[in-house]
Amino acid sequence: MLLRILRSKLHQATITETVVEYEGSITLSREFIEAAEFLPYEEVLCANFENGHRWMTYIIPTDRPGVVGLNGPAALLGKVGDRLVVMAFALMSEQEAEGFLPRVVILGEGNRIEKAT
Repeated sequence: MLLRILRSKLHQATITETVVEYEGSITLSREFIEAAEFLPYEEVLCANFENGHRWMTYIIPTDRPGVVGLNGPAALLGKVGDRLVVMAFALMSEQEAEGFLPRVVILGEGNRIEKAT
């Protein structure tokens, strides 16, 4: 049996831009993608701390530092200044999942990386 386990998350990411007229997705700075061990175009689950909205989308990388952008229909699920958690999951056997710890990256004010475990 395979279990869907949290592999990695970006916690307290503050939305810096919203663009409704876009193909859709979440734009993340490469620094966040690398720190959280995400992959470009990887499917992620996003949750908005301010309004409770949750949605699936995929990551589009940008070289602009500090960017967390909601695009397309997802841009209607949050506003600049809202805080998100962005989560990636992996399928693992029970043996692989036992003792597994996800990568957790916590952002602080100005979307600065405060802690990564």
